[in-house]
Amino acid sequence: MPLVGTGDIVGPAAAAGRGVGAFNVIQLEHAQAIVAGAETAGTPVILQVSENTARYHGALAAIGTATLAVARAARVPVAVHLDHATSAALVEEAVALGFSSVMYDASTLPYEENVAATARVRELCHASGVWVEAELGEVGGKDGVHAPGARTDPAEAAAFVTATGVDALAVAVGTSHAMDTRDAALDFGLIAALRARLPVPLVLHGSSGVGDADLATAVGHGMTKVNIATHLNRVFTRAAREVLEADRALADTRRYLGAGRTAMAHEVTRLLGILDARTAVA
Repeated sequence: MPLVGTGDIVGPAAAAGRGVGAFNVIQLEHAQAIVAGAETAGTPVILQVSENTARYHGALAAIGTATLAVARAARVPVAVHLDHATSAALVEEAVALGFSSVMYDASTLPYEENVAATARVRELCHASGVWVEAELGEVGGKDGVHAPGARTDPAEAAAFVTATGVDALAVAVGTSHAMDTRDAALDFGLIAALRARLPVPLVLHGSSGVGDADLATAVGHGMTKVNIATHLNRVFTRAAREVLEADRALADTRRYLGAGRTAMAHEVTRLLGILDARTAVA
């Protein structure tokens, strides 16, 4: 199955009232686990590489190229997405590498500056057929810079989408990045109001903090692209730790990274089943 455009996955899902899993890649094993889980589920998936991950690897090229290779070898449709890019130069690099989409994050800027910067990136990306996601409302928790309790205003969001021409919008509805518990309180009424006002799919960031039932309910109220990173990292790390603790002399990294990869793949399959279901609005 060839690498596909992010819009080719998200658009049909939004029209059908289904959710799409967008899971973050930190190492090659993450990409392999996500694709394996998606293949078992028989469901499309989005592999995400964040600006922080590119910085960890020293550059985007190595981890980006490896992630694209895993996507191209998949047996289900897979898109590759640049997540939380604050640098236009990084966006340009992702486009040149062949990424399916980018999320340009100017959410910390004043509204008018966010609009102007995002519109420039959208123009650059659309010239190459690359789908663009933006953020409005400052989803909490990322590097401590976003305002806790922020909420996206539907009228402002509609104006923002019109002014920037973006293809999807990440909205603040009660989640926070890097949560280590799954008890975020989502504003389902706000999700429904945003869905009714916006002509583009909604994106939920910080979804690791949302429990299974609320993920399904969020999709039922109109959320489409659901980003999950921290929760899957915990699953991966727990499995690796169990192998290391069982054999303190173990030196072969494949043994514990492989265990993490397998555990993460199982969890990806389970999460995709929750997100892909057509869920009635409660």
